[in-house]
Amino acid sequence: MTGFLTVLRRELRIALRRKGDALNVLVFFVVVASLFPLGVGPEPNQLRAMAAGVAWIAALLAALLSLARLFAADYADGTLEQMLVAPQPLAAVVLAKICAHWLLTGLPLALVAPLIGLQYGLPADALCVLLVSLLVGTPVLSLLGAAGAALTLGVRGGGALLGLLVLPLFVPVLVFGAGAVTASLIGINPAAHLSLLGAFLAVSLLVGPWASCAALRVALD
Repeated sequence: MTGFLTVLRRELRIALRRKGDALNVLVFFVVVASLFPLGVGPEPNQLRAMAAGVAWIAALLAALLSLARLFAADYADGTLEQMLVAPQPLAAVVLAKICAHWLLTGLPLALVAPLIGLQYGLPADALCVLLVSLLVGTPVLSLLGAAGAALTLGVRGGGALLGLLVLPLFVPVLVFGAGAVTASLIGINPAAHLSLLGAFLAVSLLVGPWASCAALRVALD
């Protein structure tokens, strides 16, 4: 636990020195989600129908934008090799970096998403479901994306390869996250969709850090 908290504090301190990185992700999310109403027109029913998908796709792409940097700086300066031989478990280090990634990207995206939903005319209950779905679903993006980021360390064109690796894994999260909001809009209880997102989160918590550890060891061999 001490190693986890130490790495988490370190990541957050580094992020405070590089505020532009986290801000770029948030600005990308807002810009992408805000451009859709300008492109498809002001028809309210159409905007409400597409709101969930647009918000989730924008959040997914914004998270993907930041994943390539998750281990890259530590890999470049040799810090990652020191973490590999340090006394604390590598899984704790990886989980701390994943938590920091979510705190800096997933959490701000989830908190801003209801403001985006207002542009699409979503009612209050749908806005709440959108917020909850992103709070549950974005950690899954960080957990699964970390394994892809570790696999592509040091690979030329790793950013494009990362997208090819993790996007198929993100599809179920996208489907059920957007489906929860859509269900709320049409008067269906979204609990089933949110429960499935919770199940994905539980599985990702068990699998994601260990998969990332194995990929890091392969990348550093």
